[in-house]
Amino acid sequence: MNATVLVILGLIIYLVFYKAYGGFLKNSIVGKPDKEVPSKRLFDNVDYVPANKYVLFGHHFASIAGAAPIIGPAIALAWGWLPAILWVWFGNVFIGAVHDYLSLMSSVRYDGYSVQWVAGKVIKKRTSYIFAWFILFVLILVVAAFGAVLGGIFVKKPAVPTAYFLQIAFAFILGFVMYKMKAKFSISTALAIIFLVTSIGVAVYYPFHASYKVWMVVFLAYIIIAAAIPVNILLQPRDYMNAWLLVFGLAIGGIAVIFAFKPMAIPATTMFAPPIIGGQHTPFWPAIPLIIACGSLSGFHALVASGTTSKQLSDEVEGLFIGYGSMLTEGFLSTLVILSIGIAGMGLVGTAKEQTLAANAVAFGNHYIPIMKSSGGPVGLFAKSYATVVNSVLGIPTKFMVVLAAMWVASFAMTTLDTTNRLARYTFAEIFEPIKETSKGAYDFFTNKWIASFIPAAIGIGLAWTGEWKVIWPAFGAANQMLASIALMTASAWVMRVQKKPSWPVLIPALFLWITVSIAMVWYLIKVIPVFMAKSPVQAYVLGAMMIIMLILNLILVYDFATPDKNQEFAKDNA
Repeated sequence: MNATVLVILGLIIYLVFYKAYGGFLKNSIVGKPDKEVPSKRLFDNVDYVPANKYVLFGHHFASIAGAAPIIGPAIALAWGWLPAILWVWFGNVFIGAVHDYLSLMSSVRYDGYSVQWVAGKVIKKRTSYIFAWFILFVLILVVAAFGAVLGGIFVKKPAVPTAYFLQIAFAFILGFVMYKMKAKFSISTALAIIFLVTSIGVAVYYPFHASYKVWMVVFLAYIIIAAAIPVNILLQPRDYMNAWLLVFGLAIGGIAVIFAFKPMAIPATTMFAPPIIGGQHTPFWPAIPLIIACGSLSGFHALVASGTTSKQLSDEVEGLFIGYGSMLTEGFLSTLVILSIGIAGMGLVGTAKEQTLAANAVAFGNHYIPIMKSSGGPVGLFAKSYATVVNSVLGIPTKFMVVLAAMWVASFAMTTLDTTNRLARYTFAEIFEPIKETSKGAYDFFTNKWIASFIPAAIGIGLAWTGEWKVIWPAFGAANQMLASIALMTASAWVMRVQKKPSWPVLIPALFLWITVSIAMVWYLIKVIPVFMAKSPVQAYVLGAMMIIMLILNLILVYDFATPDKNQEFAKDNA
């Protein structure tokens, strides 16, 4: 199959479903608003701040599009490019984008409160508290994981921290121009692009070297401050600049793939269960959502949508563009990952023997993961493949494109890091809401924005500092997809019990995802945990305990969903 046909087909699918299916959700499920959006009605100039829809799209997309949309699809090619790309496309339009859009809009209807808070209103009160603790734990893991990943990138690619911290400095200036001077949006956009290009250009010539632990200290201070200060000072302008970085990358990548006119040089399908997770033969179903994750759907997106984005949406009409549209854009990124590696990946690896594996589907499936690791892992293989394709069509130097791809990944990972800590601050405050009346002193202390920012940041960076985050990282994919199933179930309950609208567009994917992830976790317990047991008993026990706890949580959620509190009134909003 020619990659040019595939990328055009993907764009057509996204455009058609955005207009048709997205429009159906907007008009027939969400409906018209009956009051002003929270960003205007509850404006506080800290968290509730209305944003231009393109600025907010930049923030939302930069927050959800970390390294996962690259890593997951690159690994999933062990099954072949066809299963990977089909899961991305149809997972996007029927599950991921529905999940993201409805998580955003249900939060908007409830004053911008989080998805776990909404769950307490549309399912049962206890669901909210169980969900909140689970989410807080997952958010701390995200801080730990992205902190460790970024620390490694900053040490290996010293130009990246220079570029990023220049962007932060420029973001303060851009925020002042946008919100204090109230400059025209076109002027702010031009300034954002100039700042972005300047940051990258300076970084190439002035790299900044520091040790891993120095970066951990810097990250700790940075994410505490970034999570506590008003969103329009740093978050909105910085993410808007980063969005242009991704737009540029997607645009030239899409053009390069379209005009490369290259066939896919790897098998369309390999085998149902190639060795992927822990060296074990990993079945496509139910394990696929644990591998591709954010490229197709992600529970973390619901936390961003209902955490920061819902508090900045300036008009409900813009929700489809930001919620549904961002997921499709992320899916297009994953599509480019699959196609770039499919075109050029095998020409960049090892020996002639390794390159000829593409001619044998079974051999390719059995040996792809080791080959990928030898080529710099999923990010390294993608960066080299992407740079090669762009160079062959547009003539941009490969070395420059490889560095740009590294900055691309790091910038979005850093954005995810500080947005996650802000979400952890919100979740931390909601957990202590029950003691607001009985223990006001304790409530005020723990919900103080600096304290609530410091605690999750300190725990997360502490795990990254000691390396303990690696013990539970293999289970993070499952935790993320479990979050997605719970968030989608919550959206389904909101549609059915509050909106009084047909719930099948939400309930069917919710149940499918719940069944898939639950079976995948059981498979993981039976097949993968014993492998870890032989290598590291402590790691095995921790991972096993996490899986069991999450399975119990999932069962409680489904029970609560099926047996709502008869005495609970399902109000349309938080009024």
